[in-house]
Amino acid sequence: MKKVITLAMLAAIVLSACTNPKKKENMTHLTLTQEWDKTFPKSDKVAHKKVTFHNRYGIELAADMYTPLTPPEGGKYAAIAVSGPFGAVKEQSSGLYAQHMAERGFLAIAFDPSFTGESGGEPRRMASPDINTEDFLAAVDFLSTLDNVDPEHIGIIGICGFGGMAVNAAAIDPRIKATVAATMYDMSKVNVEGYFKSEDTPAQRMEKRKAIARQRTEDYKSGSYQRAGGVIDPLPEDAPWFVKDYHSYYKTPRGYHERSGNSTDGWNVIGCQSFMNQPLLCWAQEIENPVLLIHGEKAHSRYFSEYAFERMTGKHVEGQSATEGNKELLIIPGASHVDLYDDVAGVIPYDKIEQFFKSSFAL
Repeated sequence: MKKVITLAMLAAIVLSACTNPKKKENMTHLTLTQEWDKTFPKSDKVAHKKVTFHNRYGIELAADMYTPLTPPEGGKYAAIAVSGPFGAVKEQSSGLYAQHMAERGFLAIAFDPSFTGESGGEPRRMASPDINTEDFLAAVDFLSTLDNVDPEHIGIIGICGFGGMAVNAAAIDPRIKATVAATMYDMSKVNVEGYFKSEDTPAQRMEKRKAIARQRTEDYKSGSYQRAGGVIDPLPEDAPWFVKDYHSYYKTPRGYHERSGNSTDGWNVIGCQSFMNQPLLCWAQEIENPVLLIHGEKAHSRYFSEYAFERMTGKHVEGQSATEGNKELLIIPGASHVDLYDDVAGVIPYDKIEQFFKSSFAL
């Protein structure tokens, strides 16, 4: 009997420790830029302000909140949290998406993931399949507690590498009522296999593991983290076409931002190590709420969305749009990977995204 009582008491202590939220005064204080420093024009149709919220690891996240000027009937907004691309900041693509969604009646936030941009987390420029998925869940925590948001009408948008994180978040948190992944990367798949399975043998994976292990030793000796470098600049003439696409966005006035790793010195070399054995989409087939995958027909990364759609539905598609239940894959004719970062090519299907969320929320 004494053993049973002891175990019960221990369980109660553990449960209490897990359910007690960390006091906000213990969170890291962030200093946020107040001037408009986005890569896109400021809309006069929405209100904008900086906000912060914390994830369950105590990392404080910075976000731009975009609010429609006209309150909705009933006084509560449907809300959307946006993040990505991988290596970008909220002043780039995610902010553009969020502002457009606010123009269409949603309260929207674009946030910097942990270790990135104006958000907290040390060391800088690290990545984690767990923590970066958690960042989306923390955004839902924050939105759910706002007085002017309907907690039953919250969705997320993940762009590029954060498209994979968004699908992963949808698989673990049913509070996310609808998910959009635009020009998605599966960061686990690309780190394990290389592009198009170009490094998909045990020997090739072992070489990557050894290289990262050596770099960890060197980093520990030096007391600093070697950066991998952002998008290559100047651009070699023989660079792959998709690298040229990245350069056209991150290294030109079109999308350059000084806090973006892709625009500057990139991620830490060891930053993506944990993606090597932590698959993001392993439970995607159990997502019950609607998911919309959007990809360009000519994107080098299109196969990531096709793979994700197959994981969720069991239906294999290649090079075409498809719908199965409440999961949809939309292929944009003629579009490349970065065409879905901004409006330069005029192909981002904002009308479709708006309709998808309103239909998912039954608005």
